[in-house]
Amino acid sequence: MSRFFDLISKPAREMGGLLPTPPKRAPADSQPRLIRLDSNENPYGPSPHAMEAMQSALTAANSYPDDDCTELRRKLAGIHEVQQEQVLVTAGSTALLSLLCQTMLAPGRNAVTSERSFLVYSMAVHASGAQLIETPMRDDGFDLAAILEAINEDTRLVFLANPNNPTGSMIDAAGVDKFIAEVPGHVVVVLDEAYYEFAVHFAARRNVEYSRSLNYVRQGASVIVLRTFSKAHGLAGLRVGYGLGPAELLAYCARMRDTFSVSSVALAAAVAGMDDHKHIDRVVSNNATEAQILGVGLSELGYHVAPTAANFLYCDVGEDASGIAGRLRNEGISVRPLGAWGAPNCIRVSIGRPEQNQIFLNAARKIAENSQQR
Repeated sequence: MSRFFDLISKPAREMGGLLPTPPKRAPADSQPRLIRLDSNENPYGPSPHAMEAMQSALTAANSYPDDDCTELRRKLAGIHEVQQEQVLVTAGSTALLSLLCQTMLAPGRNAVTSERSFLVYSMAVHASGAQLIETPMRDDGFDLAAILEAINEDTRLVFLANPNNPTGSMIDAAGVDKFIAEVPGHVVVVLDEAYYEFAVHFAARRNVEYSRSLNYVRQGASVIVLRTFSKAHGLAGLRVGYGLGPAELLAYCARMRDTFSVSSVALAAAVAGMDDHKHIDRVVSNNATEAQILGVGLSELGYHVAPTAANFLYCDVGEDASGIAGRLRNEGISVRPLGAWGAPNCIRVSIGRPEQNQIFLNAARKIAENSQQR
């Protein structure tokens, strides 16, 4: 037994220690540059407006940031037509997930979500000492009836990633409305809309209404809506996200938050980048076009590609996905095998720039051809 085992809290012991791992990115001069289609990053980067604001903010790097994130909260409240007290800014939306679990969960309580969803839900729930109940999926999407049935008197949170990561599936507005109407009053629903901008674009193309989530916030419902600047805004490296919901609940979460957790550079970039609608429109439009090209190309190889409402594709390759991912890595491309999500034959492919996607498709074709010759 280790020297510190008896000193560690029970939730931390059950999760186990996390040892440092080798860096994902090797030094640039040590190997050819890897095309990383594994983390759902924005390949087009931040808005030029955000870049300029970052440079300006660096001149005041000796000063602590605004701990209340006042300017960004005020701007978000105005855009979303909610009160400023209904907005909480954190170092990425994952930080707010952890805060919600710290605030609302404890040993003996539980949260409910679907299997094959965002892995941080499990990490945040178990860190609080609570239980995570995961219901089976239905056709690569959430079985909302099963989630409702799994809720019990000890449930405090329900997580709905919409669109879901890693399957890319989307619940339409009517489906979410019906679900929330049936959730008992002692449960808070967390609508995780990290891929919101992409989903809005796909929904418009498909003539589907994606989200009315802000209506719940304005009505004071027991709903927290999560958004992030990591995806469509291209600020994943700066860590800035936010939640919209009941002011009282967010105030408790704010009390648990680390001081000065969102940097002044991140705040400046988020405030400036929000206004560059042209950049966001280009990002989501290019993403949809490339999703179509990638989907067709992978389908031609005999792979099953699920419809997506995000910036990645969920693809069943019909064999051990870790092997496919390893062969792709040998070709200079990194994708995400989904064995840890309970989908050992599936990979998740982030949608890159056109030239990156073409290199990926060429490599996938080469691998498929070699497999057929065996």
